[in-house]
Amino acid sequence: MALLQVNNISKSFGKKQILESADFQLATGEILGVFGRNGSGKSTLLTILFGTQTAKTGTIKINETQHSVRKHFWNKNPIVANELIGYLPQFSFLSQSSKVWDLIPRYFEGAAQDLIFRAPRMSKIANRKVNELSLGERRYLEVLIVGNLKHPFLLLDEPFSMVEPLFKGLIHEFLSSLKSKKGILLTDHYYQDVWQLADRNLVLKDGKLKTVNALEDLVNAGYLRSM
Repeated sequence: MALLQVNNISKSFGKKQILESADFQLATGEILGVFGRNGSGKSTLLTILFGTQTAKTGTIKINETQHSVRKHFWNKNPIVANELIGYLPQFSFLSQSSKVWDLIPRYFEGAAQDLIFRAPRMSKIANRKVNELSLGERRYLEVLIVGNLKHPFLLLDEPFSMVEPLFKGLIHEFLSSLKSKKGILLTDHYYQDVWQLADRNLVLKDGKLKTVNALEDLVNAGYLRSM
């Protein structure tokens, strides 16, 4: 089992405090749901953990190795280089003019490619260009790519947004199958999908992460309307 420990993450943009002493732990074998309204800092937190944005304070510890969050790492991010944290951003990271079957070898070699090509429905989209795919097909492909990386921890930012039911179901099944060997942080405004998949839940409000035990906690946090 691997353990990701996030401590005291703080981030401001000018005078606006986005994150304040954000803390959580994530172990392989579980899915952690993170809820929060637009602008609450969810995506900012994920990019800090991934290493493409700095924080004012905080540490990331993976097992016994600690990483600073006060430096930009970008492509030299030691977390990425050490194959520890994978990240699915809200925007598409795929070359839109490339055919699907040409993209897979850019990320995987040998037998690892088969995990993608043999996934459900992939045979129907492998010969098409990315810009010819529906939103659901494209997002499913992106989740497959990120999920099959060697990284033990995954950060998934809005994997269900605008995804049609067929591919939403396939993403559900895939993430459930990954849980035995990875730790997954999942955030999406399609909150019912997150609620269904997550083992534990947090809500980000006023820059701090708070434990969510029931949907009523999301109402009290101002994330959901009264139920």
